Amino acid sequence: MWSSGFLPSKHQGVPFRGQGDPILHTSNPKGYDQQSQRESLDLIGDLNRIQFEKVGDPEIHTRIDAYEMAYRMQMRAPELMDFSTESQETLDLYGAKQGEAGKAFANNCLLARRLAERGVRFIQVYHAGWDHHSDVAGGLKGACRTTDQASAALIEDLARRGMLEDTLVVWGGEFGRTPMVEASAALGRSLGRDHHPQAFTMWMCGGGIKPGHQFGRTDELGFHPIEDKVDVRDIQATILHLLGIDHTRLGYEYQGLRFRLTGVEEHHAIHGVLA
Repeated sequence: MWSSGFLPSKHQGVPFRGQGDPILHTSNPKGYDQQSQRESLDLIGDLNRIQFEKVGDPEIHTRIDAYEMAYRMQMRAPELMDFSTESQETLDLYGAKQGEAGKAFANNCLLARRLAERGVRFIQVYHAGWDHHSDVAGGLKGACRTTDQASAALIEDLARRGMLEDTLVVWGGEFGRTPMVEASAALGRSLGRDHHPQAFTMWMCGGGIKPGHQFGRTDELGFHPIEDKVDVRDIQATILHLLGIDHTRLGYEYQGLRFRLTGVEEHHAIHGVLA
C-alpha cells in the first residue's frame, strides 16, 4: 500500500508503528553513537556518488536520499512521537493515550496533526475492521466508536490551529456494503453485508471543500446512484485540482505508456463540492 509502484522509489511512503520503534530500522545498535552514524553515512554517500558517476542509475541518488532521510528521522522521531507536550485537553479531545493498543487510531490521528505541523505533505491514517460479512450492527458500533471521536477531533484541532484551510482531509474506503442482508451458512456468515462498489459514501473537508454540503443521491434502497453520479477518478481529479494540479497534464511514462491517476477516459473535478 505504501510502496511507490512503478514510480521512482523516492516516492514511497514511510509506515509508522503503534508499538516498539515508531519507524523500523532507524534505531542504532548499542554503542553506536550519532557521530559514528554520521561518519558512516558520509562514507557510504561518497561511495554511492562514485558508483553513480560510473553507471548513472538514478536509483543510487534515491538510496542516498533515503539514507539521509532515515538519519533525519532518527533525530526527529523521538520528539515527534512524544505526546507529553500535548495538553490533557487535547489528549481527551482525541481520546488518545500513548502506548495503549486500544487507542491506536486516536493516537494516529493526533500523530497526523503533529506530522502536518512539521511539514509532512501526505499522511494516511488507516483503520481496519470494516469488513462486516456478519453482525454488521455490532461491527459498525465498534468501528464507529473507535473512529468517530478521533476523526472529529482531528478536524477541530486543525481548525483551531488555523491549519484546516490549507489541509485537505479525505475520509473513505474502497467500496460500500450492500443494502440487503448477507447470509451464508457455508461461509459462516449471518446478518452481515457484502461488498458493494456501485454506491458508497465518503466525506471531505478543509482545503477548499464546501462545508455542510451533500453531493449525489442513491435510489431508495441505497443500491444505485441516481443523481450526480461520480467515479473514483473524478474524486482523484478533484483532489489534484485542490492541490493546484491539472490532472490531464500529470502523467508518468512507464514501459512505453503514459499513465495518469485519472486514467485514459474523460474525468473531471467535482466542482459541486468546491468552496
